[in-house]
Amino acid sequence: MSNLIDPHAKPLPSISAHHIDPHSYPDGVAFLDGQYLPMSQAKISVLDWGFLHSDATYDTVHVWDGRFFRLDLHVDRFFGGLEKLRMTVPFNRDGVAEILHNCVALSGHRAAYVEMLCTRGASPTFSRDPRDAINRFMAFAVPFGSVANAEQLQRGLHVAISDKVRIPPVSIDPTIKNYHWLDLVRGLYDAYDRGAETALLLDFNGNVAEGPGFNVFCVDDGKLSTPAVGVLPGITRRTVFDICAEAGLAVAAADVSVAALRRSDEVFITSTAGGIMPVTMIDGVPVADGKVGAITRRLMASYWQKHEDPAWCSPVRYP
Repeated sequence: MSNLIDPHAKPLPSISAHHIDPHSYPDGVAFLDGQYLPMSQAKISVLDWGFLHSDATYDTVHVWDGRFFRLDLHVDRFFGGLEKLRMTVPFNRDGVAEILHNCVALSGHRAAYVEMLCTRGASPTFSRDPRDAINRFMAFAVPFGSVANAEQLQRGLHVAISDKVRIPPVSIDPTIKNYHWLDLVRGLYDAYDRGAETALLLDFNGNVAEGPGFNVFCVDDGKLSTPAVGVLPGITRRTVFDICAEAGLAVAAADVSVAALRRSDEVFITSTAGGIMPVTMIDGVPVADGKVGAITRRLMASYWQKHEDPAWCSPVRYP
């Protein structure tokens, strides 16, 4: 049997003094290790537990027309995740908010996707004990991106229901925003294979759970419901509850069966990346008459109107 590696075949390659990155990145500004950097220069170690083990928590907030939307709720959820994962960052809530503000202001973006995150970090000795890792905080601001594009927002998304089961709460607390996305990615490929644009996954009881980065709502006889178990309690999801309370619309978190979702009068999804987005097709079958529903349109309009309300927004101070 021949050796796989012949040490005499050719000399060892030289070690480069620094990494040359051939990839391209969106325009934006990142904060890392006390420095504000172009996105192309924001790097982490291959030994970071965030990369090796998806051991991280994060949160995203968006800026629209030069204003953060519900920034306080996002920062609060981020710190909640840190506490539950036994991580620490060298900043308080106001300090994190200031860093996010600086990333946006320095980028100049008036519409931005802004993320704060903390990884477990790396151990200087490559210890397998997570307590030896040095937690690492970073943040960035890039141009705003939506789950749904302009055409999909107008005519409604086409969604497929995957048979993949969302990671159950007994395994991963869904209130901690995390990067455990392999179940969601597998669901996406299920959807793409069936000609759909995005996916919904099931919970451990076979009911509808959530999709890749979004919650789902259905409307029946003017009443709204959204899955209660095994889902991230999204900030946009909460915003729907708040808007419904003001508008006198009934809304509840409850089990939503696949059959109930299919026969709904209206369906929409919610995410910081896109807001309230209509769904008009599920597994190739139209939702009701296949058009964006009246309540969905009403909520979409109210949602964007709230982006001008000082009680819900905080302006970016651009240079």
